[in-house]
Amino acid sequence: MISAALRAAGRTGLTSVRPCLQGCATSLSEATHFQQLRCLNVHEFQGAEIMSKLGVNTPPGIVGTTVDEVVAAAEKMGAGVGEVVVKSQVLAGGRGLGTFKNGLQGGVHIVKTEEAGPLSEKMLGQTLVTKQTGEEGKPVNFVYIAKKVSLVNEMYFAILLDRATSGPIIIACSEGGTSIEDLAEAYPDRIIKVPINIHEGITDANAMDVVEGLKVTTDKKAACEQVKALYELFIKTDCTMVEVNPLAETADGQLVAADAKLNFDDNAFFRQKEIFALRDPTQEDPREVEAAKADLNYIGLDGSIGCMVNGAGLAMATMDIIQMHGGTPANFLDVGGSASEDQVVQAFKILQQDPKVKAILVNIFGGIMKCDVIAAGILAAAKQVGVSVPLVVRLEGTNVEAGKELISNSGLNIITADDLDDAAKKAVGAIA
Repeated sequence: MISAALRAAGRTGLTSVRPCLQGCATSLSEATHFQQLRCLNVHEFQGAEIMSKLGVNTPPGIVGTTVDEVVAAAEKMGAGVGEVVVKSQVLAGGRGLGTFKNGLQGGVHIVKTEEAGPLSEKMLGQTLVTKQTGEEGKPVNFVYIAKKVSLVNEMYFAILLDRATSGPIIIACSEGGTSIEDLAEAYPDRIIKVPINIHEGITDANAMDVVEGLKVTTDKKAACEQVKALYELFIKTDCTMVEVNPLAETADGQLVAADAKLNFDDNAFFRQKEIFALRDPTQEDPREVEAAKADLNYIGLDGSIGCMVNGAGLAMATMDIIQMHGGTPANFLDVGGSASEDQVVQAFKILQQDPKVKAILVNIFGGIMKCDVIAAGILAAAKQVGVSVPLVVRLEGTNVEAGKELISNSGLNIITADDLDDAAKKAVGAIA
């Protein structure tokens, strides 16, 4: 799905970081699965509720957290049909082809109503592994029971932000139900792009262009209203992406969002507090959750050298030079330009708690961030949690001499470095 490619923006102030990380020698396919750091991601059942409130047609469904709740939901959704769709809820694509660690194949099933309960028992509390979760998988705490709807035509629809036009753009395809990458390769002539003027909003002509591109066979006027409702959803809820795959025509002539993925801009938290209350931390890297609580910019990787740096550019340079000397970075961690001693302590704890970290490299270029504050934070953290791996520290800039003196007089086994190259060599050499 295109959503995988759209995870290319870091936390506010780090919007260029994640694309750069994708070129890092520690490849994303092998590294710890990245979470959304700039865009809140919600579960399918939550997205369906948000969409329906704003006039978007969605299949009826009820979420359950226990087997009893699932059984009750299935009885309601299966009434008159005899079958329901049972969907495990994780914040990752590829659920249908995923595998539970208990051996159950597939995170989405169409089953007889009475089979929903026993099936959910194999899902709830279990871990689902998909092509987007990495080997560690994600826990399933919710099962969504959706009414089985007869779909006669499946299409692809997405709204995202386009740098080229400096505004939203609708991407649609008359074929759907599979990844946009596959669709683009198989049906390049069927993919349409309709840029929307952010100041004017979506027009009737824009909506009709989309409907014609989708080759809608039912009521085109009603379909236009659904396209406009999806755009209003995008604007009113501060989405960075709305992806509906499939957007489908039903046997009774309705256009429905049969499955959708919504991302919301973290910068809009102050406007969208009800939506941001839906955040599910169980689906996120626990290291990133802890870092976010301390207002630290952290992205976990699978390397062995933990990095603590101030400034996104310096952090990227530090990761690069570690690799140049034969090492692998365990993370991207930017403490920012004005971190407190407590934040430095929290950053150090996060690095120490990562079992993959075999050495830590602290690289600080003090401007607003003073070297003595960093040094005091390192020493406080070392006293609280101990230094269990080699620790290399390079300080330069504001109050550097005071910082170096604190470290020198600490009595701790800290390896100091004169410059970044020296620091990287020593960090790599410490675990060689």
